[in-house]
Amino acid sequence: MKSSIRRFAAVVCAVFCASATVSQASDMPQDRIKGLVDKAIHTLMAKDGIPGMTVGVTVTGKTYIYNYGVASLETRQPVTHDTLFEIGSVSKTFTATLASYAQVRGYLSLQDKTGKYLPSLRGHPFGEVSLLNLGTHTPGGLPLQVPDNIHNDVQLLNYFKAWQPTYTPGTYRTYANPGIGTLGWITAKSMKQDFTALIEQKLFPALGMNNSYINVPAAKMADYAQGYSKTGVPIRMRDGVLSAEAYGVKSTAADLLRFVNANMHAISLDEKLQRAIDETHTAYFRVGPMTQDLIWEQYPYPVALPTLLEGNGSRMVEAIPATEIKPPLAPRADVWINKTGSTNGFGAYVAFIPAKRVGIVMLANKNTPLAERVNVAYQIMSQLATGGSARP
Repeated sequence: MKSSIRRFAAVVCAVFCASATVSQASDMPQDRIKGLVDKAIHTLMAKDGIPGMTVGVTVTGKTYIYNYGVASLETRQPVTHDTLFEIGSVSKTFTATLASYAQVRGYLSLQDKTGKYLPSLRGHPFGEVSLLNLGTHTPGGLPLQVPDNIHNDVQLLNYFKAWQPTYTPGTYRTYANPGIGTLGWITAKSMKQDFTALIEQKLFPALGMNNSYINVPAAKMADYAQGYSKTGVPIRMRDGVLSAEAYGVKSTAADLLRFVNANMHAISLDEKLQRAIDETHTAYFRVGPMTQDLIWEQYPYPVALPTLLEGNGSRMVEAIPATEIKPPLAPRADVWINKTGSTNGFGAYVAFIPAKRVGIVMLANKNTPLAERVNVAYQIMSQLATGGSARP
């Protein structure tokens, strides 16, 4: 085991150390970066009627944050560095990181079956699903959302007892909140702590994310942006079974940029936490145009915009054939890694290119089309990755 850990660490070091010295993005003056972001974001906001946005970019370890519009149409409070946005399914990347950290610390193995941690599921098909299947959307077919008639853990377990797979686990990707949510639930059980407490009191502080929450404290509610539906109705997410694990985080561009930089070895972290983050970039399945990591989705870099649009398109929430990669591919730098996130009133997108040491965080208080978020991010990232000289 120790020798395999050393081999993994050597691979990761070789990948990221090399990228830091020979593949950095060219320097761009700050005013050019701001002009590039301003132009793209103003166009997006005008097109989709977005009240407020915050956009963060990181370029070779330097971070820049730009705020636009208002956090609330009612109060006209402007978006600031402290404004909290719902990040939707980007939350899943923190659940994946916590699960990976639990594996590094020996609390669980992603190869374990769910029945090991949820004994009442032993002897049922869901009890035979691996934790890795939960973290890669490949358990055999789950609904996108936890069914509306499930309001507690007992009802959830009864649902899983009755569940029958539509596909053999590991053969189809079906994007689903119940799967990753259950991985978070099991991870917390393995560590004998509450999931929300682990995220808010352990993981976020360890990452230096001091303005991120699942449960926004009363003292921070004034910074919590008002979300708006596609028709402009004020709305915020409601808690539900597995919501914390699947889509419950509220955060700022600054905190999420710090997480992006942690994913690119641009900040100093505890060795085991860094290894856990690195391992979430392991490639497990080929699915359509992209590769499924532990929640993160990756593409060989350089990547064409149509490929990104396809990989982040609405079709990807359907059942898509998945081809297992045997053995899984170790993390690499020459990839575009991304995750979208949405709630009824907010939209988010996070992407980074380790080989170029550039990344972007886009947060809006309106749920906008995924294709438009990806398109704008691609415009900005393409310029950042080449110093404004050309597209990749």
